[in-house]
Amino acid sequence: MGIIAEYNPFHSGHRYQIEEAKKRTGADWCIVAMSGDFVQRGGPAVYSKYLRAEMALSCGADLVVELPSAFAVSSAEDFAACGVALLTGLGAVDVLCFGSEDGEIHRIQTAARILAEEGGDFSALLSRGLRSGLSWPQARNQALLEMAEKDRDFPLKPEEMGRLLGSPNNLLGIEYCKAILRQNSPLIPLTILRQGRGYHDKELEEGQASASAIRRILQKQEPPHDRGLSSHGKLAQEARPHIPRAIWSLYGQEPPVEANDLSEVLNFCLLSLKREGQDYTLYGDVSPEMARRLDNCLLQQTSWEGRIEQLKTRQYTYTRISRALLHIVLGLTAVKVQAYKAAGRAPYARILGFRRESRELLALVKQKTSIPLITKTADAPHILTGTALDMFTQDIYASHIRQALLSEKLGKPVRNEFNQPICIL
Repeated sequence: MGIIAEYNPFHSGHRYQIEEAKKRTGADWCIVAMSGDFVQRGGPAVYSKYLRAEMALSCGADLVVELPSAFAVSSAEDFAACGVALLTGLGAVDVLCFGSEDGEIHRIQTAARILAEEGGDFSALLSRGLRSGLSWPQARNQALLEMAEKDRDFPLKPEEMGRLLGSPNNLLGIEYCKAILRQNSPLIPLTILRQGRGYHDKELEEGQASASAIRRILQKQEPPHDRGLSSHGKLAQEARPHIPRAIWSLYGQEPPVEANDLSEVLNFCLLSLKREGQDYTLYGDVSPEMARRLDNCLLQQTSWEGRIEQLKTRQYTYTRISRALLHIVLGLTAVKVQAYKAAGRAPYARILGFRRESRELLALVKQKTSIPLITKTADAPHILTGTALDMFTQDIYASHIRQALLSEKLGKPVRNEFNQPICIL
């Protein structure tokens, strides 16, 4: 059984999903394809990928592999497509499990089938929405709702479609199912009704808190008086009920990293590109209009979130702009990303960690995988070639940027990708 996740950070809802998925499928093992150093909303992961992998392994996961960075920071469609390709390539996963607000796989698969085909009325309505100035997600949602309202034989009622399109985990589930269809993957989708608070809910009250709420608590804590020391007493009081006891101590091992920690790196990158005469639109998600606005406010140097406010319009969401800025920082051009898609999105699997008692699973993956497995960073140039090696190099570059941010917070060097061992529990 497989799960595609960010675990940013890991909490009790994630443990529930792993346990429930194992129970429903009868699976002996859980393989997680997890975002590494940066996440889909366009910022650094709050904790390092190794620490988050350890959290997952401590709470039911058996093997954790890294989602390639280029797609970990991409749209929901590309994020899902990469995750599906990675789990399919491993050859040892039969069921893809994901959480959703709807909890009904039939409705999610129906919407996915319509989107996967993108023909007839849907394409016409989508094009009309885009011409009217809507963003692609807005135009897509409007097209599906119009189809549901006008066609009596449409497989989903308008209110059902509205609920599906109004919830982030439902939308991601639709993308997983769409990717399975388009890739002709043998993965069988299974959805589990999401427990507790909404994906974007920032409050810690009764019920299971969201990762957003836990991040808010982590990031508002006062820094320790001595750099390098942790100060998570407040976390222990407010968030303990929402975090598995097995990983309480892991929350204190690193200071959290947030998007604003990238502010100076971003300003330096923008100035460097301007001096070199580079066009911002070369980078993923940067439109001509966004590039013009960025150029006009270039010398008004501010924080990461300040830059987003400078660029924000009705058409561009916070996440879209944040991803665009992150693509600039990571050097992810549209041409590069297109080449990575052509290479299959996941032409290798980098192992972040596994459980000792699951060695049989690792042996099974090595036997069945159709893509190379990377366990040691130094071995990658001897295993990968061409675009796959370039993708892996991109992952290493992203890791070193985040490690630099962590080193700055700690006031001391941290292990880099060439001397960081995988996590074995």
